Amino acid sequence: YQYLSRYKRKENLDQFTFHPVNIKGAEKECLACLMEFCGRGDPSWTELSNFTHFLNFQLRNCEQSVFCSSVVGQEFHGF
Repeated sequence: YQYLSRYKRKENLDQFTFHPVNIKGAEKECLACLMEFCGRGDPSWTELSNFTHFLNFQLRNCEQSVFCSSVVGQEFHGF
């Protein structure tokens, strides 16, 4: 949700890294945002769960990748 809400507001995600202690937003906002980006008109709880697990897996890999590090981001903006 932290990435999706920033993406929706067109914020720069290059320098953002998720930290569990800095969680922002209410549960209702989170659910609405997840449903918007899920890609289904009326997703089931299973579909939302699968979407969030997949997204978390992809974002975790991205955050740990050397290609998405702040050092590379300074040289290659948006890489």
